[in-house]
Amino acid sequence: MDFVKRISVISEIKKCLGFKRSRRRVYSTLKNTEWKPVVGLEIHAQIQSASKLFSGAGTDFCSSTNKSVALFDAAFPGTLPVLNQQCVKAGVLTALALSCDLNEVSSFDRKHYFYSDLPAGYQITQQRSPLARNGILKFVVYKGGENARLYETSSQIHQIQLEQDSGRSLHDKDRSLVDLNRAGLPLMELVFKPDISDGEEAASLVKELCLILTRLGTCSCKMEEGALRVDANVSVHKEGTPLGARTEVKNIGSIRAVANAIDFEIARQIKLLHNGQEVINETRSWDSETLKTVPMRDKEEKQDYRFMPEPNLPPLHLRMRESQPSHPHMVDVLALKNKIPESPFEMRQRYQKEYNISLLQAVRLVNEDALLPLFAEAMSDKKDRNATILTNLLLNDILTVLNENSEIVFMVRDVGCITDMLDSGIISKSIARSIIAELAQGSNMSANEIVAKKGWSLISDQEVLEDLCRCAIQENEKILKKHVSGKKNGIEAFAKIVWKKTDGRANMKLVKEWFQKNLPYAGK
Repeated sequence: MDFVKRISVISEIKKCLGFKRSRRRVYSTLKNTEWKPVVGLEIHAQIQSASKLFSGAGTDFCSSTNKSVALFDAAFPGTLPVLNQQCVKAGVLTALALSCDLNEVSSFDRKHYFYSDLPAGYQITQQRSPLARNGILKFVVYKGGENARLYETSSQIHQIQLEQDSGRSLHDKDRSLVDLNRAGLPLMELVFKPDISDGEEAASLVKELCLILTRLGTCSCKMEEGALRVDANVSVHKEGTPLGARTEVKNIGSIRAVANAIDFEIARQIKLLHNGQEVINETRSWDSETLKTVPMRDKEEKQDYRFMPEPNLPPLHLRMRESQPSHPHMVDVLALKNKIPESPFEMRQRYQKEYNISLLQAVRLVNEDALLPLFAEAMSDKKDRNATILTNLLLNDILTVLNENSEIVFMVRDVGCITDMLDSGIISKSIARSIIAELAQGSNMSANEIVAKKGWSLISDQEVLEDLCRCAIQENEKILKKHVSGKKNGIEAFAKIVWKKTDGRANMKLVKEWFQKNLPYAGK
């Protein structure tokens, strides 16, 4: 692959995976290091539900302060939790999609700690007997540098548990206020094993998880609304030695921040160890302004959460076998298995195999929900359609228009027609963009009709093209002299002149072939 093309491919990879240049500055100190980073993620995903996990209060993000609060959420004496069955279904569906082993019987615990935004003084969670264990998440990672590459990997899931969220503390100079709208919101906590090596892999994992959860409909993954929050446990050690002291970076609120925070923390720990200092087991937070992690509290003395069984909630039973009797209050796992869509990872593999597109094209295509139906229907409409041309058309041209106006609707027949005309050489890429622009403006004509009316089909007649090429040479003697003397390659210059003369309608492949064959060179 030539240098220019390689740079273009790398740029496309970065664009499709959402990586920013700023993170390279943070991670640059880690190249050629003797230290091996180890990262484990804990991800809190807010379950999409109209009501909270144990109460009937609403979950609307835009509610006024302290308006979506039931008596139970505020820990009024005598109030009892009632488990939201829809949240259990969402947790089970997520666990199935991530190939987890569901526990037929799970239970709830009280996790005791004292904050002003936790009215009861404890959080109801599933620490000891969670909903599911032992899953796996497969995803795609881009690694930059001189040997840039796109590769597939995976991370093991230790467990998935249901739990309630705490409230929110608001601080200013003179006082602290509490908003309990978030208190009791339904969460799934996904605990991953420490098998990730850096921020790029962590960010890719989070992005893949967001794709899965949004397509399952179990979480909106709107990180700007706090619907998905990431905690990262980071440590470094030398190969063959025990794991080092770890730090926990709490409540990271964006995919880009996940990569930046982890890469900074790895670099910070390595720098400390190189200078003969120790890494302290502590909790830190990510400062998006300074692009640094900052201390929150130390963990030198392990906090005793005094876990105890939740006395007001019975064990949670799932129907996992046909032999089990069904019950309206019992979640039926067998029925939910039929609702699991194809995973993004499986879809990428299938697209590469069935349509012979590249991994990069498959990654970009699967990441765009607006394009997938167009691709699938266009390919099913005509089995031998050129999938590579169709994919490039969708990703490079149609997606640009949709990003400017998401209300625009493209017909499958038009997308397929433009693809076929490109494949057969009837139109050029620039004409394809013009057709798309016409369709985006609400034209009542089909793509075929637009080409016919505008006269946009390519000029491929050999005699017509030869006359145009000879005319371009006769009218531009200076370019010809430079070309003949060897000072300039005139093929591209003359081809551009013909392209302009025909408003982009000349078949440039045939034009360049003619110039290559007929232009005189120095020494001939």
